[in-house]
Amino acid sequence: MTYSREAAQNLATSVLIYMAERPDLMAGFLEASGLSPQDLRKIAAAPEIALHVLDFLLEDDRRVLDAAADLTIPPGDLMQARTALAGPGSYGWDV
Repeated sequence: MTYSREAAQNLATSVLIYMAERPDLMAGFLEASGLSPQDLRKIAAAPEIALHVLDFLLEDDRRVLDAAADLTIPPGDLMQARTALAGPGSYGWDV
């Protein structure tokens, strides 16, 4: 699937909700991002957070596979959504 920017942001929102339902995963995201829960609540709807949410998830294959299964999407869709947000080549290679 090819993602538009809007569809990619929607998927990132779904991923954020998925992470919020898993305290250990959310704690890892907050630690990695340096955000407090209060900070995240303030910026959760901001488009800029979408890329960070996807980046965190994409750092670990198990996270990708688990989230994709829960969201019932192909695992590759997460990278495609990230590319839609940041542009081709933004992850160190051209897509």
